[in-house]
Amino acid sequence: MTRKLLMPKLTWLAAGAAVALASGFVMTAPARAQSGAVAAAMNAGTVGEQADGYLGIAGTVGADVRSEVEAINIKRRAAYTQLAGQRNVTVQDVAAATGCQTLSSRVKQGQVYRIGAGAWQTKGAGAIALPGYCATAG
Repeated sequence: MTRKLLMPKLTWLAAGAAVALASGFVMTAPARAQSGAVAAAMNAGTVGEQADGYLGIAGTVGADVRSEVEAINIKRRAAYTQLAGQRNVTVQDVAAATGCQTLSSRVKQGQVYRIGAGAWQTKGAGAIALPGYCATAG
């Protein structure tokens, strides 16, 4: 698929992901659930959201936090897979669209996030500069 075709598809998916997120479908409670340890790691900047729709390890964390991040990502992938099957799109497209929505609405000031393979960044008071394919996610 060319980049030209991917952008409208992801824009459509971003809108769908926003509806799905609002209804709780994509990020079901188990996929969103996190322990105090993961929440603390997010607040400390060692775990963060990524544009690909998954949590990432941004610093040194214990085995318990790493294991929980992996478990959360497995649950997210299952939710993305279900939605992708219903929408006849790729899991990667659903994950990216959800990532756009998550970056625009769930990352709090002071938490870290990553766009693509770039460096981890800390969210300031303003909005996160999202990739072009996220144009309608926020």
